[in-house]
Amino acid sequence: MDIKIPEIGESIVEALVANWLKEDGASVAKDEIICELETDKINVELPADASGILHIKVQAGETVDIGTVIASIEEKADSREDTQKTGEDESEQKQKEEDEQKPAEEPKREKAKKDSPPPVNPAAKRKAAEKGIDLDDIAGSGRAGRITLDDVLDHEKQPGEGAAEEKPSGRSAPSEPEPAKDTSSDDQPEMKATSQIADDGRPTTRQPMTPIRQRIAARLLQARQQTAMLTTFNEADMSWIKRLRSRHQEHFTKKHGIKLGMMSFFVKASIEALKEYPAVNARIDGTDIVYHHYYDIGIAVGTDRGLVVPVLRDADQLTFAEIEQQIADLAVKANARKLTMADLEGGTFTISNGGIYGSLLSTPIINPPQCGVLGMHSIQDRPVVVNDEIVIRPIMNLALSYDHRLIDGREAVGFLKLVKEYIEDPSELFLEL
Repeated sequence: MDIKIPEIGESIVEALVANWLKEDGASVAKDEIICELETDKINVELPADASGILHIKVQAGETVDIGTVIASIEEKADSREDTQKTGEDESEQKQKEEDEQKPAEEPKREKAKKDSPPPVNPAAKRKAAEKGIDLDDIAGSGRAGRITLDDVLDHEKQPGEGAAEEKPSGRSAPSEPEPAKDTSSDDQPEMKATSQIADDGRPTTRQPMTPIRQRIAARLLQARQQTAMLTTFNEADMSWIKRLRSRHQEHFTKKHGIKLGMMSFFVKASIEALKEYPAVNARIDGTDIVYHHYYDIGIAVGTDRGLVVPVLRDADQLTFAEIEQQIADLAVKANARKLTMADLEGGTFTISNGGIYGSLLSTPIINPPQCGVLGMHSIQDRPVVVNDEIVIRPIMNLALSYDHRLIDGREAVGFLKLVKEYIEDPSELFLEL
């Protein structure tokens, strides 16, 4: 039985074989997870369709098209029971032989054990070959004694062993690149990072982009090339929201089991502004304008692999607590690489909070085919004029990037001004005035 890259989504045409959870030739059971795939949007766990012996055809780290055969299963009825029974029989036979053997035969058993090579990660095998390290001298720390890249690197660092003794004079040897870690322990695909020496003699590392980073690059370039993007700025006094959160945080947390954050206020404020300026919630389809009469708000989430934008469905129907809980759940799924296509597809408007990283002001990029994105930034105490007096207020810069083909400057400025008003006096969000 062939194992193929499945259809994952209509816009996904290829996938990276990120990690094999079973080794070539291993017994697998039906529905057992055997492989992890990484696409430009999500990670997918691939189960075995039958029980039998696994034969891997595409190694971890390779990117292949949807529908490609990456492995096959040699079907065998009750393979797991047979394997278990065989293992028990072999164990009994081995114990019997050990009892009968004399101490003088111990060296023979050690030699036979050495002749059977330990399981080894491909990256570790390549590194050992480069450094002239004998894999028999390394004790594997991975599953089933598997030798990982870290094992090879640790062995290389040991004094008097391996090929780590030679270093260029006057300059310490560059450390090996981290991205090529063992895939069996941290779910990171082997991207075949290579250490290089630049023309001036200084160390560099070359590593292919992951599919998600390639997708991010392509989407950002698409947004710049295929939209008439423009950005308008404003600033909001966060005093009201800070007082409101401080006053009700304890009660809110006890009641709902989640903290009251800033994002729920901006989601609510944006939705009210989108109702007033529907073009910001629309998209262009050829020569038509498609107005959305629902509010699926994308929330940009930063992960170790890059930026992803999961979507809050029908966000206008959610309470503050439901918004905060869903954002927290999506962030956990994003960092655990458990987002599904349903979490990412669609979206009519996006909010990005660069302030959590300390950004003071930036220009967010539109997420096509959407026509608008709101950028939040860090809060700073600043001197402002209130009633002809200079006072200190917590101020946040706001930015709205929009597609000028559909949204006029008047609409963009009006939208952002309305968001500012709702943030500075959020009581209106509760009163439905």
